[in-house]
Amino acid sequence: MILSFVATSCLKDLDTKPLDENTFTADKAYATQESYKQGLAKIYSVMAISGQDGAGSSDIQGLDPGNSQFLRSIWNLQVVTTDECKNGWGNDSWVPELNNNSWSSIKNESIDGVYYRSMFIVALTNEYLKQTSDDKLSSRGHNSMKSDVDLFRLEARFMRALAYSILMDTYGNPPFITEENPIGAYMPSQIGRKGIFEYIEKELLEIETGLKDPRTNEYGRADKAAAWTLLARNYLNAEVYTGQKKYTETITWAKKILTAGYSLAPNYSHLFMADNDASAAKNEIIFPIVFDGNKIQTWGGMTYLVASSRSGSEKDIVNNGTQQAWDGNRATARLVDKFTYTDLTGDYPVSPDKRAIFFKKGRSKEITNPLNTFATQGWSVFKFTNVKSTGGSGSHGDFPDTDFPYFRLADVYLMIAEAVLRGGNGATLAESVTYINLLRARAYGNSSGNVSSIDLNFIIDERSRELYWEGTRRSDLIRFGLYTGGTYLWPFKGGQPAGVSINARYNLFPIPEADMMANPNLDQNLGYN
Repeated sequence: MILSFVATSCLKDLDTKPLDENTFTADKAYATQESYKQGLAKIYSVMAISGQDGAGSSDIQGLDPGNSQFLRSIWNLQVVTTDECKNGWGNDSWVPELNNNSWSSIKNESIDGVYYRSMFIVALTNEYLKQTSDDKLSSRGHNSMKSDVDLFRLEARFMRALAYSILMDTYGNPPFITEENPIGAYMPSQIGRKGIFEYIEKELLEIETGLKDPRTNEYGRADKAAAWTLLARNYLNAEVYTGQKKYTETITWAKKILTAGYSLAPNYSHLFMADNDASAAKNEIIFPIVFDGNKIQTWGGMTYLVASSRSGSEKDIVNNGTQQAWDGNRATARLVDKFTYTDLTGDYPVSPDKRAIFFKKGRSKEITNPLNTFATQGWSVFKFTNVKSTGGSGSHGDFPDTDFPYFRLADVYLMIAEAVLRGGNGATLAESVTYINLLRARAYGNSSGNVSSIDLNFIIDERSRELYWEGTRRSDLIRFGLYTGGTYLWPFKGGQPAGVSINARYNLFPIPEADMMANPNLDQNLGYN
């Protein structure tokens, strides 16, 4: 493996450069004390950039730097395949497969992108842990770095646990390899979805006490709260992953976050603006994927989320903070109907719930043909923007400064409420209603949207209202038993305008065909052989 590093004083200051495998050995790469932090930053950066040489480069040979970028790919799998979004790019081969829930084991750029970039995080972490052992530090004369490097190693393990969590959720039973395995021709095997879950759980429980306290690490780096949130999210989905209910554990770890100093952003829309790392929105964000228009550039990431949700004419009408407008993604009627409206006469649908950030000029709500009809069908989602909460645009005309809130406090409130309704102990139903009403009071600006009771049907809809287009929807629908089968339909589920039942195999994505051919130790997911 070729190790690439980034020079950084914090994750907003990425100064990327590739290393030549013919001139840089591991000992040379770790010759300076600064290189240990650079190696850690490289692991984090995989979620944000495709490659070390700018927006057009890719660290992984054969992967398109735009289509296969991590955030763009995981967003497509988690959102485009659901009731929240359809994409209109008829000339992109991945689009109809994800729009219609009709993918196979043959190459799909988004499926490949999530798999290979998540496995890249695993590989980088494994190598980083090998190169930062006590023996390695001593042999290089860097013993004075031990306390710093010990923390770096815990953060690297968090990132590996996060990558394995993503792989467990999307592919079920990925290949498993750690720093304990040999390098070179070693072919990793699988340990089962339950085995992956138990490994992640063990890792997070081991590292969480050693991570920095919540909100005391550099912005963009993992701390205790990030580990607690990942534990809570995995426990919430444990019945899907392992067949065992872990709702009490969900509540236990989620409630630790409630006393960790986080607070809801006063304005919902500010969570998705160019200065969300500096405004009050920062107090809600537990773990972001960091972007910077001048220093972290990609045609995936937030560039994709901002640009693909707008048309060229909309860019001219409504400033999105960039020159980019790609006529790509738009909301389905299933999503927009989660909200009520008081005025539909203007370009902006008016809802008492200010989370409904849509634009409809000249468009029908219904999408009768997803491909190449962006100008006339489906409402735009203006949730993500490169405009600052204080006015003005981000620092670059193409690439947003907006960070992606991968974990945030609102999701924690929703997780607790759902876990209580599913029988978890440690919180009451009355508490849960209070947490839900905190979200709704922000959304409505007053108590007019407050509820007095909740059930699971309410929760799955409220999760969509609060978290739409934030990359949780597929996992949520699977947990509620609504993603496959015919209990719940949405436009073009299964490729039909009204939606049809789909096979349970689509609850997982296939392990990419190239990896199956290269590694005889791997078994493909059921239904994809």
